[in-house]
Amino acid sequence: MIYRILGGLAVGAASVTAPAYVSEVTPASMRGRLSSIQQIMIIVGLTAAFLSNYLLAASAGASTNAFWLGYEAWRWMFWIEMVPATIFLLALLAIPESPRFLVVKGCDAQAEGVLTRLFGAETAASKVKEIRATLSDDHAPKFSDLMDKATGKVRTIVWVGIGLATFQQLVGINIVFYYGAVLWQAVGFSESDALLINILSGSLSIVACLAAIALIDRIGRKPLLIIGSAGMAITLGIMAVAFSSGSLVDGQLVLSDNAGTIALISANAYAALFNFSWGPVMWVMLGEMFPNQIRGSGLAVSGLAQWLSNFGITMAFPIMLVSIGLAGAYGFYALCAAISVIFVYKMVKETRGKELEEMEG
Repeated sequence: MIYRILGGLAVGAASVTAPAYVSEVTPASMRGRLSSIQQIMIIVGLTAAFLSNYLLAASAGASTNAFWLGYEAWRWMFWIEMVPATIFLLALLAIPESPRFLVVKGCDAQAEGVLTRLFGAETAASKVKEIRATLSDDHAPKFSDLMDKATGKVRTIVWVGIGLATFQQLVGINIVFYYGAVLWQAVGFSESDALLINILSGSLSIVACLAAIALIDRIGRKPLLIIGSAGMAITLGIMAVAFSSGSLVDGQLVLSDNAGTIALISANAYAALFNFSWGPVMWVMLGEMFPNQIRGSGLAVSGLAQWLSNFGITMAFPIMLVSIGLAGAYGFYALCAAISVIFVYKMVKETRGKELEEMEG
């Protein structure tokens, strides 16, 4: 548990800094596409983990059986994470520092050097001046900048960021990722079949992310969020209805063949819709919607809200499973998805095509 906490701190830090970094080294014309790659890499990583887990469990006979060196297969599922973590560490040593961070620290010459490498010498000098103009002259960025000096209240843009981060979790996506195998075993699939379904869901999610990359800089962020919210509300509702038709046999939920098929199709459609919209777009929005002065602190607060919501939803699911059942749990997620349509329509402003120096808050 101690090392899972350490890993969680590391993943939490990476999830906040990665979208900020990508948005700060990317031109506005392609920022949405490149920022969306983060979600594809998340799904690729998850799918690789699902495949690795499946192969380890299949080789050992079951996840709880002894495997290499006499240790259970599920322990090797954790230890194999050291491979991508090491690759990530070494790769980070080769990337340049964010030019906007360098300007914040007063290292304008270094920032111009990075921008020259990225965009050419002609653009670099003017871009440094633009970045400098968006920062306060009297102090470096700090958390108190999240407050509106005129009203003394938290800026509206910060609440929008927190809302985006929270709704991304309230639709229940991580229940599919964290409890995928448990969920499908609960409706009658074997452990082997459940792990294979996870691989299928991950593969479909990658395709959905690719579709998002193709469209995000063409039709914008807001339309994708609305389409995704509406689609997830429908598919989650269908799943809730399918689960409500099941019956308990020896404490396990059993579905008819038709209901099981409908639930499986809806679940994969739901995962694809999430990764077509809220999966990549939320991180794109958080990486670019805040003004330079509060981008780091705004993203940090929003990232905290995202992971707190992630923790709450994850911890609540087993309780919901034994109290209101799968139908009730998925009904709740469907309601949250429906509410998110209204939130995006009313509160979120389009950022497509805007330079980071044009963002207002």
